[in-house]
Amino acid sequence: MMLYRVSAAWARIELWAAAFLAVCVTFLVLLNVATRNTGNALFWVDELAIYAMAWMTFLGASAALHHRNSVAITLLPDAVSPRVKAVTIKIVDIIVFAFALAMLWFCWRWFMPLEFARSGFDSKVFQGNTFNFIYAEPTSTLGVPKYVFWAVMWLFALGATLHSAMHLLGARPRDEQS
Repeated sequence: MMLYRVSAAWARIELWAAAFLAVCVTFLVLLNVATRNTGNALFWVDELAIYAMAWMTFLGASAALHHRNSVAITLLPDAVSPRVKAVTIKIVDIIVFAFALAMLWFCWRWFMPLEFARSGFDSKVFQGNTFNFIYAEPTSTLGVPKYVFWAVMWLFALGATLHSAMHLLGARPRDEQS
């Protein structure tokens, strides 16, 4: 039950953040249209809108896992008995959980947080030791390090792991179980 509450709270935060980012994308696109129409284009607006949309997508996808309303093909579960449907859903839960754990592993390998800490959080030393340039590559027009925007992968992986673990362990309240 506690796992369900944590998952539900995290999903609410993800949905709130995704909705906020959707509004930001809308305003950024409108700003882009207005500035280009007046001949004073702000090129960083395009890039920021893309990053905002990527964050919105990943946060929304993670929240969708909590609510079990991700895009799915239900041809098989709809055609079988309730018992086989329950087994099918559990298999999907296992696959999603495995995917979420793999995402955590890939984020760990990509960001190399322990190596970065061992380098004293110095990106030049880190690059020299690992040949990993994640902390040094800036965005094209914003000039912000790309890892700031790529951090959404950690949020997605953590959220997906939390939500899929909740489903896998059956931690949903009885009145919400499908």
